[in-house]
Amino acid sequence: MRGVSTSQGASGPITSIPGRLGTARRRWVTPVIYGVLGLELAAVIEFAATYNALDFRIYMWGGHAVTQDTRLYLSQAFGHWFTYSPFAAIAFVPIAAIPRAMARVLWDLASVAALAYSCVITLKLAGYRPSRVVVAGVTAAAMVLDPMYQTLFLGQIDLILLALILTDVWRVSHGSCRRGAGIGVGIAAAIKLTPAIFIVFFLLARRTKAALIAGGTFIGCGLIGFLIAPRPSKLYWERLFFDTKRVGAPYISNQSPYGAAIRIAGGQAHIGAWWVIIPLAFAVIGLAAATILARNRDWLGATAATGTTGLLVSPISWAHHWVWILPALVLLGRSGHWGAAAFGYLLFAVAPFWCTPHSAGPREYGFHWLLTLVADCYLIAGLVFLGWLAWRAYQSLAGPPRAPAPGDTVNVTQVIDELDQAVKPRTVRDKFLFSSERSVV
Repeated sequence: MRGVSTSQGASGPITSIPGRLGTARRRWVTPVIYGVLGLELAAVIEFAATYNALDFRIYMWGGHAVTQDTRLYLSQAFGHWFTYSPFAAIAFVPIAAIPRAMARVLWDLASVAALAYSCVITLKLAGYRPSRVVVAGVTAAAMVLDPMYQTLFLGQIDLILLALILTDVWRVSHGSCRRGAGIGVGIAAAIKLTPAIFIVFFLLARRTKAALIAGGTFIGCGLIGFLIAPRPSKLYWERLFFDTKRVGAPYISNQSPYGAAIRIAGGQAHIGAWWVIIPLAFAVIGLAAATILARNRDWLGATAATGTTGLLVSPISWAHHWVWILPALVLLGRSGHWGAAAFGYLLFAVAPFWCTPHSAGPREYGFHWLLTLVADCYLIAGLVFLGWLAWRAYQSLAGPPRAPAPGDTVNVTQVIDELDQAVKPRTVRDKFLFSSERSVV
């Protein structure tokens, strides 16, 4: 690549993306990138100021209802149930105190800032040193993707949670002893349960301290919920947190294996207790791949694997949950699979499943060949991507481990032990030669 220097790093090539793209190109590329991003931001502000996003309204309602006994879970808001934890509702209390239009604008701008920050962390995990122009371009391109658009359209929280999780991954990739590593994952898991899969990943990746901090943060947030809203917390954790009937699981936006199975089988009543085997299998495969990749210092691949596994394990994976397409596309590009990356970008930008029947009609249920495949296109893409990551992890087992990159934390004791095992004499003759060589030295 012209104008780009490369050296091998922890998560792939350490590539400097220059701020100056070249005199000729910089004259028009930089203004175009900033211009497109500016137009997108203007559209986001205009939309947030005028459109009363449904999910954000429910968030604000939850912030008002959390202290009103069990109303949080026994009354509907705008025809929908509040399905998050009591801690999530408590987190929305300050937002609920702001005038609604202003709160929507600030919320969507915070989501865009979280997206830009996530782009920076993702590119760094890929081994790049992105300039401001590159970050602006990647952010502008990412905002076109349907999961990001749906997050902004509905006033959802997924981009903020993505930024929290990626922050912790970046920290643990440089050593689990970094101050605060794990807090972001713990908070994200306390708001939406699915990010808790990263706690398991940290444990398997031997980032025990970060896993304990994340788990402790999750429990602490739950205790805050019990202190401020004891009865709603008791109701939620005893009866509601696993209830998928309150969220409309068959809806086409649910691109999880469970959602697809419900639509194909003709309803939730046709899915029995045997289904638990399916998410367990995905969890084993995905976390095993993520662990292997992390131990080979491919933290971007490990992050993408864990995020995708969370989507496949969860019974509810709405379209706006698939913000993990960001690290997935960067990983494909870094690996040289530009065709797959381009196809994935188009698929998640167009989101063709919205063009299939999704009004609870007869053609939404059952298997209708191409129509059903299009209706579950995110799911199919996730399965293919996780399969590729599992194969990539399997291949890495046979290859040499990656060399540590600058900034990686090295366990000196472990390295000494490994070197000692490598040079330990295996026979009496080797022992004699080894001791002789050491005496000469």
